[in-house]
This record gives sequence, C-alpha cells and structure tokens, in this order.
Amino acid sequence: MPRSDTRRRSLPVTTAAEPAVLGLDALWAERTFQPGAPNVPPAQARLLLDTLGLGIEQVATYLRERPDFATFAVWVLATAGAPDPAKVARYHAWLAGDPPPPATRDLLADIAAMPPVLDADDLAQWHEDGVVVLRAAITADEAKAAERLLWQRLGASPDDPATWYGRPTQGIMLQVFQHPALEPARRARRIHKAFAQLFGTADLWATTDRLSFNPPETTRHPFPGPHLHWDTSIAQPIPLSMGGILYLTDTAADQGALQVVRGFHHRLAPWLDALGDADPRAVDLSDQATTVPAGAGDLVIWRNELPHGASANRTTRPRLAHYITMYPPDLVDHPVWR
Repeated sequence: MPRSDTRRRSLPVTTAAEPAVLGLDALWAERTFQPGAPNVPPAQARLLLDTLGLGIEQVATYLRERPDFATFAVWVLATAGAPDPAKVARYHAWLAGDPPPPATRDLLADIAAMPPVLDADDLAQWHEDGVVVLRAAITADEAKAAERLLWQRLGASPDDPATWYGRPTQGIMLQVFQHPALEPARRARRIHKAFAQLFGTADLWATTDRLSFNPPETTRHPFPGPHLHWDTSIAQPIPLSMGGILYLTDTAADQGALQVVRGFHHRLAPWLDALGDADPRAVDLSDQATTVPAGAGDLVIWRNELPHGASANRTTRPRLAHYITMYPPDLVDHPVWR
C-alpha cells in the first residue's frame, strides 16, 4: 500500500530527460502554509530532501520567503542540480510501498555481504558507551578535498589565523551542502557498512548535511556552541537513531572535538523519571561529558540518546568537519524542520 496520499500531489522538478519527483509540491504547500495543504509525514519529507540532495536547513530557510511553487522548483534545480534517477526510483518505490529497485537491491546486498568494518572491540564500546570511531571512513585524499572546499567556502587561509574569525558561519556551522567533494562520504561503502552493522540492516539512506568550522577560542571570539543537547525527542521510548561527524583533519581531544556523555543511553529513562517536572534540556551535564578525538577521515558515530555537542577549542588549530549519518527509511525520530 502507498505510504501517503501526498505521493500524487506533485509537479515535476525535471527537464524532458529527468524524472519527476513526487511530493515536492505537497512539501512546498505545507511549509508555505497554503490553504488546504496536506500533511507530509516526517519520514517522507526527510527522504524527499535527501533524494533531491538538499539540506534541511537550506530548504527551511528558503521557504520562509514564501516563494510560489514554480519559483521553488527552479531554486531546487539551481541549488542541487537534476536529481539522481536511481535515488528517485528508490524514493518512489518506498513511497508506493514497494521493494527497492533492482539496482538498489544489488547495492544493499553488496553492503550486507561486506566484511565488518567495526570489530568486536568497536561493537563492545558501542554497546557500553553509545559512541564509536570508524577509522579511515574515507581516504586521505577525499578528506583533503573536503578540507580544501571548506577553506574555500569560508574564504579563509589555513596559514593565517587572522582570517579564521568573522566568517560566513552560523556559530560553527558552514551552510555548504552541495559539492562533489562531499559526495564520497555520502557514498562510502565503509561508512554504509558501519551504519549497517549498528542498525542491523543495510537498507539505509545518507543525509545531506553541512560542514563545520570550530576555530580556537579567543577572548574576542569565545566558543559559541552548540553545547550538550539532544537532536531528537527524548520522550520514551526513543527509536534507535544516530549522528555522525567526519573529521577532515586530525582532531585532538581539546581541539573542539565532539563531546558526549558516554553510556547515557543506559540511564536516560530512569534519569528522566527522577527529574519529575524539571526540564531535562535545562540540566547541565557538562561535568559528565568527554571528548572524542580522531584522525583525518575518521567518522565518529553516536547514539542520539547521548547528550552531545561540540567543545571549546583550546589549541592553535581549528577543527574542520563534515556531518554525515545514515538512517532506515521508515525511521521517525526527530523533527525534520529544525
């Protein structure tokens, strides 16, 4: 059975040679508050944007301008290019309640048959701490290409600290979502296999996420956060979901590395019960957090039950990173619009 009536409410984002993508006009109508707009289920909205290669934040920001649909469709193509026909076919199959197309099934079978990339010690740490590091998730050359892109889009020089501040970031986030240098991570089989081991399935989608630049803090430029937080609703029970950050350069523990409260997934439920009516998001857990250092091209994966965030950079070199995670298509664990 089809998953949503919104699959038929669409206009093509297409040229004569490209496939239409169902549901885009429903998403536009909902997010621009059109009369009678359908509700687009969160799982569909997320898959639609990742099919098109669009970041959640950039779409939400653009739709606040309330463009008409034709203008929005033109913006989609100008921003992300023509959609990948294989991704469109997979998304449409999911929308119709059908199995993935043959090409996707072959890929998923290949991932399932791959030797593990996380060993027994990695998996034991994952169970205990809720966080694990996939070493050499991408190659050194791929990490270097993404690093060069970040410096270019930042308009800064790695050799000139005076250029690291006052740049076009939102906090430590650099709103860059589309570029060939970011695609290797989204297509990396080692990354896919790692998430497949942790989820117990290879039927996963990669997110279209952004870059991060966390320079050394100074008196004039203190660390802006994000501090410890959750990306998901913490109403119980929480479905298994994950976050991931790919370090583009070697990142020491005090170099603005990711920080997490290890093992919190084991005690989140009783901790919430003990809080009573107190706001859990207002509780300071920073004294329980530890940072996760790793090398260039390594991917840190954490369970979304863990409070997590960036940390203050106490070194002389910035932290450069790319956010990347994967998820099962039916997972509904957090709001699409942040």
